[in-house]
Amino acid sequence: FLPQTCAYTHTHRIPANFCSSPMERGNQTRVRNFLLLGLSEEPGLQPLLFGLFLSMYLITAFGNLLIILAVSSDSHLHTPMYFFLSNLSFVDICFTSTTIPKMLVNIQTQSKVITYAGCLSQIFFFIVFGCLDNLLLTVMAYDRFVAICHPLHYTVIMHPRLCGLLVLGSWCVSVMGSLLETLPVLRLSFTNMEIPHIFCDLPEVLKLACSDTFVNNIVVYFVTIVLAVFPFSGILFSYAQIFSSILRISSARGKYKAFSTCGSHLSVVSLFYGTGLGVYLSSAATSSSRTSLVASVMYTMVTPMLNPFTYSLRNRDIKGALGACLVRVATVRDEVIGLS
Repeated sequence: FLPQTCAYTHTHRIPANFCSSPMERGNQTRVRNFLLLGLSEEPGLQPLLFGLFLSMYLITAFGNLLIILAVSSDSHLHTPMYFFLSNLSFVDICFTSTTIPKMLVNIQTQSKVITYAGCLSQIFFFIVFGCLDNLLLTVMAYDRFVAICHPLHYTVIMHPRLCGLLVLGSWCVSVMGSLLETLPVLRLSFTNMEIPHIFCDLPEVLKLACSDTFVNNIVVYFVTIVLAVFPFSGILFSYAQIFSSILRISSARGKYKAFSTCGSHLSVVSLFYGTGLGVYLSSAATSSSRTSLVASVMYTMVTPMLNPFTYSLRNRDIKGALGACLVRVATVRDEVIGLS
């Protein structure tokens, strides 16, 4: 439930029935701000929320940085699969950095304000990195499909140039898709500026518009189909072919070895799309913004935090590389202490 209160500019109140664009009409040029209502307005819960989300952010950043460090420092991991994994880890860091730092600042300063430009920027980068997650997971599924279904041609097909082009193409497509969704927001007018969320989520922003959002919704559906449904279909097709190939392997050991090469990726795909589907179903099944908000927290914060654990716990190569990195760090530390 959202109270239809008036939104504030820096110095004055605008009536709720006055539909204006983000720039004041007439000769006034003061930019209006949005208000992020967050998870709770209880003062006693703010230190707990701050500590919880700060811990989640640090774990996410540190865990994914370790994956990048392990892949870059171990020559045995300079393969397409781990190249895509290190890119996914970088994207996950950026994905959480789009939303959590601003939320932490707002909690610490006891402010709910986010500028109009800041809100649009948050929408843009959130969509970019969300789409990149989709596309990189699809590219990784294709990599596993080639490795298991066409092992003799793997090195020929997945050569470094193709891997680089796949990542570059994912970036370009994600930026274009985000621009398609973000730019139409500029034409919208708003009265109520209170967003019942911890960040500027595009669907929630569109609900606040007092002008027609038909074009925006069409664009959102189109981009979702192209950059979410199609990639997910590609992942399903790849794994259908993978499972078909695994079932044709005669030995149980061969089946286990083949499946173990894609087990971590399959876990990440299940977690990513499972929580994403949970956000969609919770939004469609209930009008409660609180339920949708909790589901969004799972999707935007918990999933990127768990990805490093999924890969490090289920992958011997990553565990070995991380162990070697820690040994080198300890050796360097001991040498520094010895010199001092």
